[in-house]
Amino acid sequence: MMIHERAGQVALQKDLVNIPKLMSHYYRLIPNVEIDEQKVTFGTSGHRGSAFNHSFNEYHLLAITQAVVDHRNRAKITGPLYVGIDTHALSQAAYITVIEVLVANGVNVIVHQHDGFTPTPVISHAIITANKGHYGEVDGLIITPSHNPPQDGGIKYNPPHGGPAEGEITQWIENSANTYLRQHLNGVKREAYAQALLSGSVQSVDLIQPYVDDLINVIDMEAIAKAKIRLGVDPLGGSGIHYWAEIAKRYEIDITLVNDRVDPSFSFMPLDKDGKIRMDCSSPYAMSGLLKYQDDFDLCVGNDPDYDRHGIVCPSSGLMNPNHFLAVAIDYLVTHRPQWSESLIIGKTLVSSAMIDKVCAQHQRVMCEVPVGFKWFVDGLAQAQFAFGGEESAGAAFLRRDGTAWTTDKDGFILALLAAEILAVTGQTPAQRYAELVKLHGVSFYARVDSPVSVHKKAMFAEMIAGKVDVSVLGTDTLAGEMIQTVLTKAPGNHANIGGIKVVSQHAWFAARPSGTEALFKIYGESFVSQIHLDEVLSQAQEIIDKMLT
Repeated sequence: MMIHERAGQVALQKDLVNIPKLMSHYYRLIPNVEIDEQKVTFGTSGHRGSAFNHSFNEYHLLAITQAVVDHRNRAKITGPLYVGIDTHALSQAAYITVIEVLVANGVNVIVHQHDGFTPTPVISHAIITANKGHYGEVDGLIITPSHNPPQDGGIKYNPPHGGPAEGEITQWIENSANTYLRQHLNGVKREAYAQALLSGSVQSVDLIQPYVDDLINVIDMEAIAKAKIRLGVDPLGGSGIHYWAEIAKRYEIDITLVNDRVDPSFSFMPLDKDGKIRMDCSSPYAMSGLLKYQDDFDLCVGNDPDYDRHGIVCPSSGLMNPNHFLAVAIDYLVTHRPQWSESLIIGKTLVSSAMIDKVCAQHQRVMCEVPVGFKWFVDGLAQAQFAFGGEESAGAAFLRRDGTAWTTDKDGFILALLAAEILAVTGQTPAQRYAELVKLHGVSFYARVDSPVSVHKKAMFAEMIAGKVDVSVLGTDTLAGEMIQTVLTKAPGNHANIGGIKVVSQHAWFAARPSGTEALFKIYGESFVSQIHLDEVLSQAQEIIDKMLT
C-alpha cells in the first residue's frame, strides 16, 4: 500500500466527519437486509459499520440487542448485563438504543456512573469478578468499533466467561438479528429511554475503582513506583482516559497524559498510513503525536478507543512492533511469575511472529497456535490453562500473578503497565530486551499487506479452502527459493479452521485470509533471512492468492 502524503500529520478540517450528519443517518437510514453490506455481520469482534453506509444504524442495534436478549433466554443467563461504551460518536446513540431494548425485556443493566466510558477489559474483568460471587450469571455488551475511523460504530457480546463470544453464539445472534430486520423489527421490544432510566433496571456504579484497585494482583505496581518510572500516556481520545489519574494516585506512579482530549471527530489524531483517521496504537503514523514525547519519559504508551490494544514507545527506538513486544512480554512473564506453573500454555495466533515460537522453545514452554481472533484464548484464560494469549495486532492478556484469571479479553492497560514493570525490574526497556532476543534467535522481518477484495471473491476463497489444500493447489512447491514444508488451513494448536491458508518454509511463512470486518484481503509474511527475502515471500504470496481467485 502506498503511504499517504500526509500520513502522520494532524487531521485537517476537510478530514473530519460531519458528526450531526452521521447521527441523523443513524436514526433515519434503514438497512436493506437483502444487501450483504447492510446485514448484521459478526466478525471476530462483533458487528461494525457506519451509519453513512446503512451498516450501523438504529435498526441494527435494535435487532442485535433483541437477539442478544433471546440468546440469554435460551442460555438461561439470569444475572445482570454490563454495558460498556467507548468515545466514538455512534457509541452514545447505540448505547441509548441498547438500554431501551434491554430494559423493555426485563434485563437488569449495570453501567458506569455519570454516563461514563468503559473500556473492554474493564467489562471483562467485571464479568469475571461478578461471576465469582455466585449470584447469577453475568455477561456484557461493549459498544465500540475498536480503532476504526470516527464514522464507524460497533458492538460486541461477551458471555459469562467474560471474553469474546464463540462462533456458534455470534452466528446465532447474527442470524436472529437479520431475521428481525427482515421482519421490520416485529418482535423487538423497546422502552423509551427516559422511562428505562426510571425503571430501576439500570444501575450506575463506579467501575473504575474496583479495576484500578485490583491491578496490584496482575502487575507489580510497587516495583514501578519504587523505580520512579516516568510514564507518558496518550489515550488517543479513548475510553480509558479517566483511569490513568486514578492509577497514578492509587499507586503513587508518575503518569502524565500528553493528550487529554475527547472529541468524537478525533480531530487531534494524526492521519494513518492511508490518510484516514484511525486510532491504531500499533501504527507509527497514528501514534506520531505520542512519538514526539518518546525522549521526555522513561516509557510512553498509547491505547485504542476501547483499550483492548496497546502501543509501547521506548526512548530513542520509537514505537515497538507489536510482535516484538509480545515476544518480550512472554520472555519476561515466564521468568518473573514464580507462582505460575511451568505447564501453563502460551497462546499465539498463527499470524504472530515465529519469534514467539523461539522464545517458548528457549524456555521449554508449551505453545498453542490458534486462528486469528482472541476468542480462541478465552477458555484457556478463564480456566487458567493459558498463561498468556496474544495477537499480532497488539492485543493480549495474561493471568494474575497468582496464576488465576484476570480478564478473558484483550487488556491494553496491563500490557502498557507490564512494559513499565519490565523496565522497573530489569533496568532495560522492552526495546532493549527485544534486542537481546534478536541476539539469541536472529532478526525477524515481518509485514502485512492489504488488498481490496469483493464479497464474491471472499465467498469463492472460503469455498476453495474448505476442501483439501496442498502445494498442488498453490501451483508451486517453493516459497521464495525454499521448499514448502507445510500448507495449513487448520491451526496446529486446536485444529480449528483458520479462514485462510498459511504456507511455511524453513526460514519463512506467509498467511492469507479475508478480513472479517473490512472488504480487504490480508496477507502476512515473515522471514528470518532478510528484508529482500520477505519481499519475495509477500510478492509470491500475492501471486498465489491472485491465481486462486482467478
